[in-house]
Amino acid sequence: MSKESNIIFLFGNDEFAITRRLAEFGSIFTDPTSADMNTARLDARTMSEDDLNNAVNAMPFLAKQRLVLLANPSARYNRPELRKKFFEFLENAPATTQLVIYEIVEPKEAEKHWLNKWAEKQDGNVKTQAFMMPRLKEMSGWIVNETKKQNGQIEKAAADRLVEMVGADTRQAAQEILKLLAYVNWARPVKVADVEAVSIVTAEPDIFAMVDALAVGDGQSAQKLLHRLLENEDAFSVWGMVVRQFRLLLLAREVIDRRGGANEVKSALGVHPFVAEKIFGQAKRFSLTSLEKIYHKLLEIDEAAKTSQVTLDLAMETLVVELTT
Repeated sequence: MSKESNIIFLFGNDEFAITRRLAEFGSIFTDPTSADMNTARLDARTMSEDDLNNAVNAMPFLAKQRLVLLANPSARYNRPELRKKFFEFLENAPATTQLVIYEIVEPKEAEKHWLNKWAEKQDGNVKTQAFMMPRLKEMSGWIVNETKKQNGQIEKAAADRLVEMVGADTRQAAQEILKLLAYVNWARPVKVADVEAVSIVTAEPDIFAMVDALAVGDGQSAQKLLHRLLENEDAFSVWGMVVRQFRLLLLAREVIDRRGGANEVKSALGVHPFVAEKIFGQAKRFSLTSLEKIYHKLLEIDEAAKTSQVTLDLAMETLVVELTT
């Protein structure tokens, strides 16, 4: 392997931060046309070894490097012998390919992750970057800084109010900040009244109700609630709320399976007590296996939407039908 490593491993439980970082890798291309032709997006859950080999070892076309983004490596390389072969493959990856591997990993699992352990033995030749969700008490400061990144300002009290609505969900917070800055036209700092006027507090009851309908297989009610959400919010915002809801449900179900109660769910999720209570009640209506399947489906839809294979509103309609039939 070369000293200047062309392999990077991104990990953590902040999906929004990882997605943002992935988008930055496109800057290695100066020409948008060559970027499309030299970028491959693979998911270890569905790819073949030939897919990976062809993507990594192909020569760049009218560019200095290719970019390969590989998601969810643990889904495929889940045995020692498979990981050994994967490591050998990585060590022979050509310098003409920038290989970015990424995976959602909870903090308690990060240090012992098999790719991190391998990277530690590579004398700094493999880069790793952690993206962990901020703690709830850090979220207000995160919102202030994110607002600055989006070329705006927000008052501390308004940031605190937004935290009450989104908890430690960075993706949802970033989406709400964008809406709020558009609301004030980037002309003044966002105030508490602005947050209460335009943020997701009005949509949250419909999200809970829609998930309740999905839990009992009531497709008609779930569809009506989804349509109401889409009438009042753009599809991207609704999608963010759906992903957030099922991620919280998955985490809550894991706590419940460890015999945790509502207080433990609140602590693990970093959300407002009212939200924690609702999530706790809903999570008990799903099995851990079913929530894992739903969340994996959401990740597949997210990837398809980002690559323009499907529109989010149609994807959500289809998802409701699949979960209630």
